[in-house]
Amino acid sequence: MSTRPIGVAVIGAGMAGRAHLNGYRQASTLYGAGLPEVRLVAVADAHEPFARDAARRYGFERAETDWRAIVEADDIDAVSVVVANHLHREIVEALLAAGKHVLCEKPLAPSVADAEAMVKAAEGTGLVAATGFTFRRSPAINAIRQQVLEGSLGPVQHFNGHYWCDYGHNPDAPISWRYRGGPGSGALSDIGSHLIDLGEYFCGPVQSVQGAILSTQVPDRPVPLGAAVGHSADVQVSQEREPVENEDIATFTATFASGAVGTFSVSRIARGLANSLGFEVFTKDGAATFELSRPAEFTIADAAAADPVDGYRRVVVGPGHPYIAGGLPMDFPSVGHGQHEFFVWQARAFLEQIADLDRLPRCPTLADGLRNLRVIDAIVASAGTGGTTVTVVR
Repeated sequence: MSTRPIGVAVIGAGMAGRAHLNGYRQASTLYGAGLPEVRLVAVADAHEPFARDAARRYGFERAETDWRAIVEADDIDAVSVVVANHLHREIVEALLAAGKHVLCEKPLAPSVADAEAMVKAAEGTGLVAATGFTFRRSPAINAIRQQVLEGSLGPVQHFNGHYWCDYGHNPDAPISWRYRGGPGSGALSDIGSHLIDLGEYFCGPVQSVQGAILSTQVPDRPVPLGAAVGHSADVQVSQEREPVENEDIATFTATFASGAVGTFSVSRIARGLANSLGFEVFTKDGAATFELSRPAEFTIADAAAADPVDGYRRVVVGPGHPYIAGGLPMDFPSVGHGQHEFFVWQARAFLEQIADLDRLPRCPTLADGLRNLRVIDAIVASAGTGGTTVTVVR
């Protein structure tokens, strides 16, 4: 176990970047003693007002406008990379070469080749190199998974998942990096990557995908007149419009190596659903459901109740479920939590790995991020060939 202080930084001060900043700020307050001192060192963003505001809000020592300053800083040991996907590879490789631990947001890279290079760069370094699949930190999701792996449910036979958002519903919302990059880099990578990861979290590796459809419903968007945070919905736009290069909607089915079947639906234009991730798992001995709008609960149906009261029952998470005991200021049954806590628990796990504490489940690796991209590649290939079956490269 290491006791040396850990200096942390975040590259990217947008919407998800702020979630990482908040995660590091709170990480030392959780799960008792043992974590070394965590120093909140720096925030980097190309747009200086964002960097300065984020540093002030979250108590970081300084703001930078160039990510290279983070790479070169001697007082920084661990870095979250939370910027546009096409920037991930260059930044992550530079950080690893500088001897810094890395937590990179999903999707890991714009292509499988880039992700392969990133995984290779991490090999043999002895550094923690992780991908940010934050929904793996959900207490409710993990409670269901426990029942699948060692409880009353048994192996999954059918995973049915959706991630529906409406950040792209307005056709006059400005163009940004999210709408560029070619097939598979839109809704499928942006939010579908989370859903694919959850499917494999429950069912193991996807063996093949079938019936994929990628659809672009908004063909072009206006050019913004200024910088914006997150999905850029509040920034003024010009009269000039540029083409959307990727998909608004993605649907596909999957066959897992375990024999389970998956059905997936992803959209960024689902009007009225700002952030609707949900799934059902139908298993050998029961079923369970989760919906992100009610993050601190799940429903389960198993053999615990016989006719005539057999059926789904609602379970509210508490200290008996993963992450809650010691993970909240009030770790009491039914207190509840939100999606922000997933980032806090992720930050704590990342820092514990760096300190060799290993008390929480480890963060997904860059190899997990590469695996995710290989599934996305297969989905794009299926869509490009009329929905044919495509085997996922191992």
